Parts: sequence; C-alpha cells; structure tokens
Amino acid sequence: MNLPGSPYFAYRQDDLHVENLPLSGIAAQFGTPCYVYSRAALTENLREFQAALAAYPLGADSLVCYAVKANPNLAILNLFARLGAGFDIVSGGELQRALAAGADAGKVVFSGVGKSVVEMEQALNAGILCFNVESAAELERLNAVAGRLGKRAPVSLRVNPDVDPKTHPYISTGLKSAKFGVPIADAPALYERAAHLPNLAVVGVDCHIGSQLLDPAPFSEAVDRLLVLLDHLAARGIAIRHLDLGGGLGIRYQQDETPPEVAAYLTPLLDKLQGRGELKIILEPGRRLVGNAGLLLTRVEYLKPGATKNFAIIDAAMNDLMRPALYAAWHEIVEVARKNIPAARYDVVGPVCESGDFFGQERPLAIADGDLLAVLSAGAYGMAMSSNYNTRPRAAEVLVDGDKAHLIRRRESIADLYAHEQRIPTDPI
Repeated sequence: MNLPGSPYFAYRQDDLHVENLPLSGIAAQFGTPCYVYSRAALTENLREFQAALAAYPLGADSLVCYAVKANPNLAILNLFARLGAGFDIVSGGELQRALAAGADAGKVVFSGVGKSVVEMEQALNAGILCFNVESAAELERLNAVAGRLGKRAPVSLRVNPDVDPKTHPYISTGLKSAKFGVPIADAPALYERAAHLPNLAVVGVDCHIGSQLLDPAPFSEAVDRLLVLLDHLAARGIAIRHLDLGGGLGIRYQQDETPPEVAAYLTPLLDKLQGRGELKIILEPGRRLVGNAGLLLTRVEYLKPGATKNFAIIDAAMNDLMRPALYAAWHEIVEVARKNIPAARYDVVGPVCESGDFFGQERPLAIADGDLLAVLSAGAYGMAMSSNYNTRPRAAEVLVDGDKAHLIRRRESIADLYAHEQRIPTDPI
C-alpha cells in the first residue's frame, strides 16, 4: 500500500515506521493514543511552497504563512519559523503561541471574522505584517484602536469572490453565503474608505475560498476576479503591495485521490500575476503542510463481533480526532504490524458514549485484541480540535527526526483536567 506521507511513513518487514523508527517502539515508550509526526515530511512540505514562490519574480519577498489553526504545537511552529515561514493566525492566542515558538511578528497575518479590541491591541503592539479585515465594522474598530495606540494598522480586505470551491460545505469559505470576508462588489468602496481612515495603511488584498481544494479551477477563477479588483483599485490610486491568495490546497486522504503537486497548482496562478509591478505574494497553507506529516497511533482494546457488524474498539476516540464525526471525513486506517491472519471488516470505534464516535466503517483489517492501528493523514485538525469530552486526557504528541523521537507534548493527566475547577464551600451549619 502506498501510504500518504510516503516515503516517511512506510512498512519495513511488515512493521510500520515513521522515518527510521517503528511505531511499535513509539507506542511502548509514549503510550497510546499518541500523535506522531515526521520532521522530514514537515520540512519537505514547506519547502515545496517556498520553491514554487522562488520562481516568481518577487519570490524572495513573498511569504509562506503557515495556518496555525491546522496544528499549533510549539515544536511544529518553531520548526517552520526556523525554515523561514510566516504565520496566519485567527486569534490572539495563536499570536501569543506563535511568538512563544520564535515567530517573527513581522511575518504574521491576522485573519478571522471576530477580532476583539484586546486582540487588535495585542497584534498592533507586536508589530504584525497585516490585518486581514473581514467587515466594514472591523475596519472602523481597527482604525479607532490603532489611533488610541498612536499606530497605523497595516490592512488588507479579505475579499469574498463568490466562487464555489467544490469542497465540504463546512470548509467552503468563498461563497457569498459564507460568514467570511466582504463581497467583492463591496470591496472598492471599502478600500476607498480604508484609504481615507487616518490610522490605517492599505497594503494588500486577501482571499481564501476554502479548504481541501483538489481542483485548481475554482482557485483560478478567484484569482481572475481579484485581478479585476486590483485594476479597479489602481485606477483610483490605491496601491496594493501584496496579494494574499490564502491556502486550502488539499491532501490525499483516500487511495483514489490525486491532489495536484504544489508547483503544478501554483505556477499557472503565479503566471497570471506576471508584469504587475512590485506585487508580493502571500500563501497561507495549513493542511498541506501538516496533514500527511502526522498520524494517530492507537491500540485495539476489544474486538466485538456481531450478526451484522464487527466492531474494533480502540483507545482513541472522537475527542482525539473529531474529523470523522464532524465531517464524515475519511482517514485510512492500517495495521502497525502486518500479520498473516484472516482479515475481517470492522467499524473502528472509540469508547466515548456517542454513536458518532467512529473513525471508519467497514474497514478490512487483520487484527487481534491489543494490536496497534495507525489512523493516517491526521496531522491537520487532529490534535488542534481535540477535547476532553468524557473527561478523557488529550493525547501525547511525538516528533520523529530520523532515528530519534522527541516528546513535544506530554499526555494530560486526569488531574490536569480539573486543575482550574473548585468545589463550592461547605453548606453553612
């Protein structure tokens, strides 16, 4: 089987390895459930984007800003920062996390529809690269906050081009029905307003149409609409220094999916921008950098055969990986140790008291009680969306670098979960 993330996730003599370490050894050392990432895969994925931008005339000044929401672990952020990446954030917490990981604030763009006054102050004081403004009301608030601090806020408008990205409706963000961005028809007037507000500096145009994009056609259509807007703004004397094309390039979850290569996806779009002067490009990939660079390692607690269904009950649950329950998302599930025993079809489920607590249905697996399974393509929106539902501690996270395994987040204890709670005082006598 050609595993997503290969060659860094591969079987060696029927034992699944991440880089040079067997997953069975990682489970023995760190326990399960456990998220496991490949440093080599993370590095290679970022460099693909950087190489595609390097071929653009202003590639040296253009920037890959990792979408922190995909996986905010400090070790991963620090790795990307050391490789020259910027960061796309959607909260003040993500800004603080990125800075703690060694990010350059001057390479941070701040997206999100609901930025608070406190978050704006935090970002202005840090000196971020740009605010991606998503409404007229936010524009006015940011101007007021910047004025009170004696600063000018660098802004772009997140423009909603009303393009169907042909992806899951929950992660489709470019349609006119979405909560994100401003309609492209309203953008010229809002840019003129921004250009006249004293505490704002118009620097860019931003667009993000959705996530897990596999077809380049919607992205190309969105760029065409943005170019019309850029010409309109130039005719009115509003100079745009950068174009933020967002992220969203998909990954392979299923065997029959063939996402485009980064260069093949981006080069035709970058070619459209040739001859437009000093226009820098910002990209905001998330899933494509981390999704297939990580997996969820879990152990079979029980096999439960039935008349119509066989269940493999594992020690991971929907609180560890929400995507199957939330989106009906598909993740490949494979045996860590391949055995010469008969396979059966199982619904792979967790111990949480919800019927939606499943990872995959009718999956052919050759397994026994106590065996290890790997839920693949789990590096994005896995640990990031995990919770403590059913008072379940969140999993450990491990980064593999060649033949070394680094614990980058320890497993929570039960006591951690209620450390910030307290009982009410004793009833009065």
